[in-house]
Amino acid sequence: MITQLTRKARELDLTDTDWAARAGIRKETLSRLRGRPSCDFATLQSLARTVGATIGIIDGPTFEATADGRFPSHIDRDYEETLADLCASGDVDPERWRRVGPSFFMAGLAVMIASVPEFDRRALLELAEQVHPGSSQVGVFALWLKDSPIRPSRFLPMTIANRRRAA
Repeated sequence: MITQLTRKARELDLTDTDWAARAGIRKETLSRLRGRPSCDFATLQSLARTVGATIGIIDGPTFEATADGRFPSHIDRDYEETLADLCASGDVDPERWRRVGPSFFMAGLAVMIASVPEFDRRALLELAEQVHPGSSQVGVFALWLKDSPIRPSRFLPMTIANRRRAA
């Protein structure tokens, strides 16, 4: 969160000193926040308000995208498990899929899962096209496979096992 707010501050040409002063906190406090895993809500809210951002609750995991916006910047085991659970669930609501990760990444994930006989191929390919148009084309999916941080050899067995457990 602090990384995203810092990016917005820089877009407004605010130095840390200016940003902190406008938010009503000390510059040292802002510096310390960058090394902490959590933050006082009031402080975070003041920093956000200063750069024109709002703090809210998002249903589901949050993700940070790569610079090109196509993939999550990192995937830890918890996030990977969330992705596998979503794929195994059979849920094909495009809005839910968009909330879980970058559109290009999530559409490619749907295309990959569509290749597994136990899943509804047609529904997943339609989902992929709704999430990111063109994603079910062979060339586009080949680019997804080349750059994706998810490895099918690990992810597909995990997703299939989750599906069987849920059934």
